[in-house]
Amino acid sequence: MNYLKLIIMVLFSLNLLQAQVRIKDIATVESGNKRALVGYGLVVGLNGSGDRATRNQGAVFTVQSISNMLERFGITVSKDNLRTRNAAAVMVTAYTPSYGRMGSQFDATVSSLGDASSLEGGILLMTPLFSQKGNQYASVQGPVSIGGYNIETMAGESVRKNHAVVGRIPNGAILELVPDVPAFNLDEPVRYLLTEPDFVTASRVAAGINDYIGLSYTMDPLDLLAKPLDAATVEFTFPDTVQTQAAAVFFIAAIETLMVVPDVEARVVINERTGTIVAGGAVRISEVMISHGALSIHVRRTPIISQPVASFSNVGQTVVDYVTETTVSEAFGQSAVIPKTTTVSDLAAGLNELGLRPRDVIAIFQAVKQAGALNAKLIII
Repeated sequence: MNYLKLIIMVLFSLNLLQAQVRIKDIATVESGNKRALVGYGLVVGLNGSGDRATRNQGAVFTVQSISNMLERFGITVSKDNLRTRNAAAVMVTAYTPSYGRMGSQFDATVSSLGDASSLEGGILLMTPLFSQKGNQYASVQGPVSIGGYNIETMAGESVRKNHAVVGRIPNGAILELVPDVPAFNLDEPVRYLLTEPDFVTASRVAAGINDYIGLSYTMDPLDLLAKPLDAATVEFTFPDTVQTQAAAVFFIAAIETLMVVPDVEARVVINERTGTIVAGGAVRISEVMISHGALSIHVRRTPIISQPVASFSNVGQTVVDYVTETTVSEAFGQSAVIPKTTTVSDLAAGLNELGLRPRDVIAIFQAVKQAGALNAKLIII
């Protein structure tokens, strides 16, 4: 038995000992690639949180868009008389669904293009979506879901949760032009593209397909029907029993339900906008000491009024001046020693004992990574 056969046997054995997922959840057929779409539209129905635009200042393209839209409905309004606080110009992005048909629905994302403060409660008007080559593949409209809010008062105070100028239109896009997807050629190999490229995962997927077909992993690897081409691609050819397109569909459907174990690298993903931290179970943390102190800076501005000596004379005038006092206080920080080979859950428990907020935890994770104690890839989005 050569070394290549031994490696395949080890990978297949590990595949049986760990938790498994379906192939369709970690890979897609190459011929079913998606199309990236983009469009420009208007969100209306906002409660005064739209673009602050007039004809000569602000987001002037919003005024132009509203004027052009009204003219299409036979309404002529001077641009100087338009007020757009209840509307906002947005860019719309989406991806066509794999093997989508005429009328298939899918999600779209809207992002503010002007100076709107929030898209909460808005409705996206019908917007065409185009591909890179300028072909219109879909149209989208519907209510905007942002999962947050951004409230501003007349006194200048604001309360914000999440990112309120980006939202989604769930199932609001409708496919109008079907992308060209060739049918299966039974004489050509089929390729699966892994969502997360990994050499170990690709090898396990190929081993699972060969085992389903009835080919033993102890055979010569050149005689196997499924082969990993690289970290992202697994190629297989149809067996002789598949002779029709319908049989090919049933065969691929059976393959997609096969269970394999994906080998995902250790990652910690941080979203600075929402303060969200997500870590995989494979993340390990070496021994490290964490210290956190609270720093408070308070600036006080006191007005001082100076009046002339003769209050009711015409000599001199009342002057208002200010005295600024800055106070800095730093509370005694708490320290915690995280033992070696600690999991992320253990670190989270230790940070909770310090009473830290999500923003502080994000800063600590970044510092732990810089210290070389975080044995994982740190991804900040």
